[in-house]
Amino acid sequence: MSETATPVALGQVGVWAAQWEITPERAAEIERLGYGTVWVGGSPDADLRIVESLLAATSTLSLATGIVNIWSAEAGAVADSFHRLEAAYPGRFLLGIGAGHREATDEYTQPYQALVNYLDVLDERGVPKDRRVLAALGPRVLKLSADRAAGAHPYLVTPEYTASARQTLGDQPVLAVEHKVALGSDHAETLAKGRPTVEFYLGLSNYVANLRRLGYTEQDVAGSGSDKLVDALVAQGSPAAAADVLRAHLDAGADHVMAHVVPDTDDPLPTLSQLATELKLS
Repeated sequence: MSETATPVALGQVGVWAAQWEITPERAAEIERLGYGTVWVGGSPDADLRIVESLLAATSTLSLATGIVNIWSAEAGAVADSFHRLEAAYPGRFLLGIGAGHREATDEYTQPYQALVNYLDVLDERGVPKDRRVLAALGPRVLKLSADRAAGAHPYLVTPEYTASARQTLGDQPVLAVEHKVALGSDHAETLAKGRPTVEFYLGLSNYVANLRRLGYTEQDVAGSGSDKLVDALVAQGSPAAAADVLRAHLDAGADHVMAHVVPDTDDPLPTLSQLATELKLS
């Protein structure tokens, strides 16, 4: 694992949150709790104003996008936004980009080449390789993330996937992975919290293909997902048990793991506070 692939100080543990649930006030509290980075999901606009508002509300927290969608955010505009943020908040922003999903984008053709073309524009506009990561699941884009970016940001993955991705990437590139969390002592209740988010992603072919590569069956990925699959993708139970799952990603080769509290409609701060204590973040 590398500590030098990007100069952005990610820390070992961060937070993934959809742009509609993260506020400047929540970002400030996440910083106080000791998390290193907030990853803003939900395809932020090219102007990155949401990122700017979170940087302005904090002083040491790093911000990353998880991810900017290459089909909806023009590369030149994103490059301009990167330079604006870098001028105002130097060294605190990591640009995550990705090709999104075939099911969500009418223009989705030749996604690998479209991603390469997008990176070419970022190069031309002076966005450094070490200040960007790629959403990646399969080996081809993982290798591209090692060649053309600081590393990879896989989403909806298990520690077993993380170990495999580290082998594909090699030792140097950043590997920053997301894992969902639903705390609670009643397993049926935590399954119910986590299942709707998992079910949403089971409607997207790239995630299903990756889960099948990991050995999950057609029955596991059908409908709303098997209990086995939800258990693998959502850390549940006590704060200690959930923290152990996050640590398992680090042990498997991740440089950085982000806790994603589900459902997204809940205030994530109570769960993040309990996890921060268990992980001894501050």
